[in-house]
Amino acid sequence: MDLAKLTLADLKNGWHSVANERQCNYCPANWLIETPVTEIEKHLQLVHGGNLNQLIHLTSRYNTLTTKQQDLLTAFATDIKDQALAKQLQVAAATIRHQKFTFREKAKQAKLYLAIYDQVFDPQTAPDQLIDVPEQPSQPDDRWLITEDEAAQTLQHYFDFLQEPLRLKRWPKKQKVIITILTRIITEIPAEQPLTEPDLNAYLQPIYFDYVTVRRYLIDYGFLKRTADGRNYWRPSERN
Repeated sequence: MDLAKLTLADLKNGWHSVANERQCNYCPANWLIETPVTEIEKHLQLVHGGNLNQLIHLTSRYNTLTTKQQDLLTAFATDIKDQALAKQLQVAAATIRHQKFTFREKAKQAKLYLAIYDQVFDPQTAPDQLIDVPEQPSQPDDRWLITEDEAAQTLQHYFDFLQEPLRLKRWPKKQKVIITILTRIITEIPAEQPLTEPDLNAYLQPIYFDYVTVRRYLIDYGFLKRTADGRNYWRPSERN
């Protein structure tokens, strides 16, 4: 699930519209636009255990709910009485009420933040949208703040798009430019597919003669992951 491409309504629905189709948020299933929503909801329930269940337990860096909070929200969704839930969890009913209060406060905080964010970064008025880059273990600096316009100009300058396959003309010196070209090179490697080093090299060699350098930067900057023994590599799926 690519949260950057989904609206709040899409998340609540469990599906989103693509051209003349409706696409499941969690699998490749899709339906014609005229398909009744009840059919899609049936799919979400039978295949994914329901949209709410998927959202609560979503594996994403943006899902900051603890296991206990996930369990509580799952229980609250069943409309179980506070007293019954407290007895089930062997806690005081006041504890359950406090948890509900905490969730409501977080919702208010989120609502205010979204209102502020939409005003500041309204896609209709903000000219400099940033491209997606891998999450970094430390606080990212301005090397990672790359606008779509900057990326387009850089890629046009450094790649020969007339050749097949993709060909990098030369290796840049500036770190920000390196990160930008890596965002394009990584798209040539299939996501979530285990690769040996020779497998990975087979993708990188046609792009640039010094494929070892490219491979190193892809790993250093988080575009690729590898096992502790350095034998297997994989490209993480689209970040959530």
